[in-house]
Amino acid sequence: MVPSVNASADLVIRPLRESDLDQADRVFRVAFGTQFGLADPTRFRGDAELIRPRWRTDPRPCFAAEIDGRVVGSAIAMDWGSALVVGPLSVEPAHANRGIGRRLMAALMAFAEEQRFPLTVLYTLPNSAKHIRLYESHGFRARRLTPVMAKVPSAGAAAAPRLWSSLAPDARRSALAACRAVSDAIFPGLDLTREIVAAAAQNLGETVLLERDGAIGGFAVCHLGKGSEAGSGALYVKFACVRPGAADDFAALVAACEALAARRGAQRIVAGTNMAREAAYRTMLERGYRAEIVGVAMLRSDQPGWNRPEVFALDDWR
Repeated sequence: MVPSVNASADLVIRPLRESDLDQADRVFRVAFGTQFGLADPTRFRGDAELIRPRWRTDPRPCFAAEIDGRVVGSAIAMDWGSALVVGPLSVEPAHANRGIGRRLMAALMAFAEEQRFPLTVLYTLPNSAKHIRLYESHGFRARRLTPVMAKVPSAGAAAAPRLWSSLAPDARRSALAACRAVSDAIFPGLDLTREIVAAAAQNLGETVLLERDGAIGGFAVCHLGKGSEAGSGALYVKFACVRPGAADDFAALVAACEALAARRGAQRIVAGTNMAREAAYRTMLERGYRAEIVGVAMLRSDQPGWNRPEVFALDDWR
């Protein structure tokens, strides 16, 4: 258990609780909405949700900054087996530049070290020198850019995709093991089980399964609509991968996600991929995806993780 950290006489860093979620969500939206210059910062990300579903998926790597009984910041992370994906970190603008973000990061890094993750990663905006300096102070180093891309989906000739939620309980367990084998092939120990189960249990979306020769050759965790990380009218590919070098399987998996988006009435499909995954990035461009925002991947390691040329994967670590 990571202990509470007293940052000053009136600031406490502690585990985020369910009763904090409304306040933490408001701070997250106001902080990022202000950073992006929105006229109404509270409308950042519309009716998409990040804080609540991530806490409900796994509350352990979620921390709150509290002053006088009120949440003024939070830091969230996701346990993906051998990798801890950090973010979002947000501090209420009225309390910015007081070292709160640094204290929240310290709590997350203590959690990462306690759990002994081989890799800790995050996404930030490359034009924010303040954020890059903060993360560098905790051992992160900026690597390649990660465009978050979008297009209008079209089902085309793709067949209805196979979905994890449609499987019988025993088949679901077997499919989870098969998905772990695929993600393990791109980075040892990488495990999206929590994301797959949460998408179904919280009604956030669906996990698409790509079958090859009677086995699972790839999968995609997709969020759909209001209350998910996608928001109304959108399908967001939170994570997808096939085995290294399987270019045709990757194209087929992306087509299956597009078919799911079209069948569910999504007006846009959103997915990111790091530019170090060169062939995957080219495939997305060839399929008509175009960048909407561009972030930079930062890793707390000298290794590239799964940001490698032979890897065909979609994610953006926001």
